[in-house]
Amino acid sequence: MGAAENKKAIRDAFEAWSRGDGRPFFALVADDVNWTVTGRTPISGTYTSKKDFRNVLKSMSEHLATELKIVLHDIIAEGDKVAVQFESHATGKNGLAYDQRYCWMLRMADGRVREVIAYLDTELVSRLFA
Repeated sequence: MGAAENKKAIRDAFEAWSRGDGRPFFALVADDVNWTVTGRTPISGTYTSKKDFRNVLKSMSEHLATELKIVLHDIIAEGDKVAVQFESHATGKNGLAYDQRYCWMLRMADGRVREVIAYLDTELVSRLFA
């Protein structure tokens, strides 16, 4: 798949996620994905499988009182790379307004997400876990 096809696949998946259905995006993620969350937060690190990263999301969701609502801003694609700029909104169980901004750098191969580097407000994540 080329850049245009990768961009469309990611856009379609994020648009579904913004309507409350994250399954199309995670269906694109390879089982052996290499997923890095930047920073020094309780969820920062590199995960080498979709299962491991889903466990991280589960631990994070345990700190949320509401579901994440996704708002897509922009997608840029070149070759096998796709950059996604988006935000999420939720409320933490500790009362924190979890209004997060992200830039995810994805590497695609054969229509699947093989690598992700997730850039986000790490201080906000740490405050969510406090």
